[in-house]
Amino acid sequence: MTELKPKAGTKEWIGLGVIVLVTLLVSVDVSVLGFAIAPLSEDISPTASQLLWIMDIYSFVLAGTLVTVGWLGDRIGRRKLLLIGAALFGVASACAAFSTSPEMLIASRALLGLAASTLTPTSLALIRNMFHDSKERKTAIAAWGGTLTSGAAIGPVVGGLLLNNFWWGSVFLINTPVMVLVLLSAPFLLPEYRDPNRGKLDLLSTALSLAGVMTLIYGFKELVIEGYSQGAVIWAVVGAVLVIAFVIRQKTAANPMINISLFRSGGFSGAVIVNLMVAFALMGSSVLTNQYLQMVLGYSPLTASLWSLAPMPAIGIAVALSASLGRKVRPAVLIGSALVIMAAGFGVLTMVEVDSSIAIVLVGVGLLAGGMVASKTLAAEIVVTSAPPEQAGSSVATSETFTEFGIAFGFASLGSIGSAVYRDDMAKISPEGVTGSALDSLRNTIGGAADVAAHQSQQVGAQVIDASREAFTHGLQVASVAGAALMLLTAVVTTLLLRKTPIEAALPGAVEAAQSQEPQHIPTTAGAASTPAAAPHSSVAYH
Repeated sequence: MTELKPKAGTKEWIGLGVIVLVTLLVSVDVSVLGFAIAPLSEDISPTASQLLWIMDIYSFVLAGTLVTVGWLGDRIGRRKLLLIGAALFGVASACAAFSTSPEMLIASRALLGLAASTLTPTSLALIRNMFHDSKERKTAIAAWGGTLTSGAAIGPVVGGLLLNNFWWGSVFLINTPVMVLVLLSAPFLLPEYRDPNRGKLDLLSTALSLAGVMTLIYGFKELVIEGYSQGAVIWAVVGAVLVIAFVIRQKTAANPMINISLFRSGGFSGAVIVNLMVAFALMGSSVLTNQYLQMVLGYSPLTASLWSLAPMPAIGIAVALSASLGRKVRPAVLIGSALVIMAAGFGVLTMVEVDSSIAIVLVGVGLLAGGMVASKTLAAEIVVTSAPPEQAGSSVATSETFTEFGIAFGFASLGSIGSAVYRDDMAKISPEGVTGSALDSLRNTIGGAADVAAHQSQQVGAQVIDASREAFTHGLQVASVAGAALMLLTAVVTTLLLRKTPIEAALPGAVEAAQSQEPQHIPTTAGAASTPAAAPHSSVAYH
């Protein structure tokens, strides 16, 4: 007998708007700070080390706490955790906006990262509870995925526009009134769902996940920014050991934080790999193309960020197609195709020259953006529905942790390839009269070359600028070749892993297991103990 899947009503679709709004703010906050660095530096005078921590602490805390808060959402209730996170995000944003010292801003950014880690997995897990019909769920997740990707592109533009009219704290303060709106509306629009059978929090697992993820990502970033050093390698190795210890702990703990057995499913493993590699491509390509627009083509930061909105139509098309085709075509085919499109985007970037039209860059970035949104949207549905309903929060948090690793991996790998090619090409350049630290600076980064050129004669300065632009563009080309190759390899691997994943991507036995548990796992909504539309559903799809 075919199971009746309740349709979502007006309340659920308006509730999706709340979830999308939360997701947008979290995504925007990752990149909105860029333009504020100069004015906040003038105001509160952070040291170079403090400035790095202001930039990085958000992502470190976000990555390190995802697994713990995902488990916590399943335990205490996803709506409750989202409300707690929204309140903390609003308060931390106000604290950041009115920070009077570097230490206060660093602490506020850390709280923002903690709050963000509660919002991303709970927002997607709630979609699982709100949309039981497969077609509606695919549409809702597509909106969620498109918002997540679009927010990162919108962030610099929002930051630039605010700083043209207000003080640097405005880039944080805009979050507070929006979170107040979420706190007022979410209790009436979003359902509650929790797992009453979750055991006690395993403190050892919490410590291992937090310490392991944060130290591993810190080690990666140090290796990229500072180059090879014994200290950076030690951080990375210690982080890797702690992450392995965390995985081992999940196999032996009485109350594990994540279900390791999920990785036995080719669908779940393939989806996690997709999330990791999409984040890799997003960070790796954006680092290179943003610098190309500013340092090679000569655009201002605000102009470059406005041009970054040009691929938005590709994102919109990808959202619509992934929701529509996801109902008819198997995930292996769709995700594999999306990854090939991303490889084509990198392929277009290999053709960029110093004097290329910006149209070439936009076509390449547009293909990358479209492929990213489609593959992440389809993979998200697999992640969120591969686990039993009561473990959806932990499942999403696990996947999002891999996303954070992908960000670090993309920055470390493609950024390092571009930098290595740049340094190799510039090692042959010895402008007349430039020696010592100035010569080292122009050979290390294109930004350093621009600074050195500004203090030289017109002829020498022009020579330095021309050489640095050629070297950087060459590095972009080589890194794009590597990116294209990795995306093609990922397409092959994930297609094989997902080959048995049906359009409804449930794990074997998940439907029967969830159905048998329905009497014990009936979620509640505000004002009602339970409703048929809120009952847990086991149809499977993605994050």
